[in-house]
Amino acid sequence: MLKKKKKDSILPKDPIGSETAPAAAPAQGSSAPIKLELLITIVEKKKAEFYLDLIQSFDVNFQFSEPAHGTAKADILDYLGLADSDKTVIFSVVRSDRLDELMYTLDMKFRTIRDGKGVSVSVPFSSMIGTSVYAFLCNAVETVGGVK
Repeated sequence: MLKKKKKDSILPKDPIGSETAPAAAPAQGSSAPIKLELLITIVEKKKAEFYLDLIQSFDVNFQFSEPAHGTAKADILDYLGLADSDKTVIFSVVRSDRLDELMYTLDMKFRTIRDGKGVSVSVPFSSMIGTSVYAFLCNAVETVGGVK
């Protein structure tokens, strides 16, 4: 009698080699297949409008900015060549499938634009109330109500 050969596991490997369970698929009928993240970007005040427009070009429907002021001492700022400490903090809700491309673009702009330095970080949303709000934020109105 022939014995069946044991199949190799189909679970993906994580970086340290142990098997991990596949990510759970969205529930049947779920209207939230797209993950959202809060992108926080800090830039020089005079470049804020440029970065607001740049971020919006990545299908961002909601963002706002707030003026900010750096806290480092003036002598340290002068030494580092950062005399202007007026900043703007930009808060944007971004689709996670567009986040890598957006972060790469921001990094390139931070490196290449004169006085365009900045910093960006993202924080994932764990939940959200309201399918209409979700659909607006992820620019996927067709996921709710079938109309775009």
